[in-house]
This record gives sequence, C-alpha cells and structure tokens, in this order.
Amino acid sequence: MKRPSPEQILFAEALQRDNPEARAAYLDAACAADRALRRRVEALLRAAEDAGDFLERPPTALRRDARPSTLTSELCEAPGERIGRYKLLEKIGEGGCGVVYMADQEEPVRRRVALKIIKLGMDTRSVIARFEAERQALALMDHPNIAKVLDGGATPNGRPYFVMELVRGVRITEFCEEARLPTAARLQLFIQVCQAIQHAHQKGIIHRDLKP
Repeated sequence: MKRPSPEQILFAEALQRDNPEARAAYLDAACAADRALRRRVEALLRAAEDAGDFLERPPTALRRDARPSTLTSELCEAPGERIGRYKLLEKIGEGGCGVVYMADQEEPVRRRVALKIIKLGMDTRSVIARFEAERQALALMDHPNIAKVLDGGATPNGRPYFVMELVRGVRITEFCEEARLPTAARLQLFIQVCQAIQHAHQKGIIHRDLKP
C-alpha cells in the first residue's frame, strides 16, 4: 500500500486537536509557507467535519440470507462486471452513500477483497468529499484488528471507490455463544476490540455506532 501523503499525515495529526486555535497553530507550524498544502489539509478537515454519521455505517455482515436491496437495479455495477482490475462477485453491504461488493482482484496478485463505491446518483461534490475523508481516514489505520485499505481509484465516470481486505466472520456475540466461551475469554476478545478502537482514536477517528 502507498505511504500516506504529507496532507494525510497532517490531517490525522490536526484531527487530534479539538480546539480550533490549537489546530490552527499546529497547521501554521506544520505547513509553514506551503499554502497549497495548507488548503489540501483544510479541505480534508472540512470534509471530515461534514461527514456526520457517514463513517458510522458499516457494511452488513456476509450473510447468505441477506435480502437484495430494491436499489440494486438502480446501480450501474452488478456481479460479473469489472472495475479496473477487480471483478465484482456479490454485494455484501450497503450504507447511506456507498455499496460494498465482494470482488476478485485479478492483478498483480489474485485475491478476494471488499470494494466500496459511491452509489449512482449520490456522487455529488459534498458526498465525494465525505467519501474521500473516509478513505483517507481508513488508509491511516495500521492495526491487526482493523481491516486495511489496499487500493483506491475512480470509475470511468468519476465515482470513487476504495478496496479493503475482506474479513469473513460472524458477530462476536454469536461466536461467544456458539463457542460457549467463559467470561474471562470473552473479556479477552473485548480487550482486543478496545485496543483497535484506541488505535482509531489515536488517529483522530471516533466511531460512535459500534456493533457486534
């Protein structure tokens, strides 16, 4: 995966400063006379502030019994089609602005991934900015319990997408019940979740709608 750009690094650091004066002082020192860099960082910060609950809508679980959405027919993508070097296999999740597909990466390596793309008709300037903020935020994560961003790009008509590692599994509550885990073992799993959340917090990302 590509190394974070200078604006991505400054964006993550600035997010950790809630006080507007402290954030401005940090950007004054970090960007110095580079006004173009300052504008790019500020654009990312504005997009993050406008994101609302956009970052809080995770894809649904990979369930075989998931019902197809009525919006499927309105999307230009469908299983079997290709986006760049990725072949779409099936839709596995849907949020307010984006759709997540299971896909096969065909080059330079072959692997199964998750690909998230903005819905057709939702590709306004503000939504694209929010989507980009999500992509940038996730790209800064580096933790074994947070899915990694592998790639990103745009379709021929300009709708952005990003590609993440595909994580299969069941709800943590279901896993604990099926395995009949004792309390101590459940707490160990919970600690791992907390450590991942702490990592996101250290990158300036707050997720207010965690689910099992």
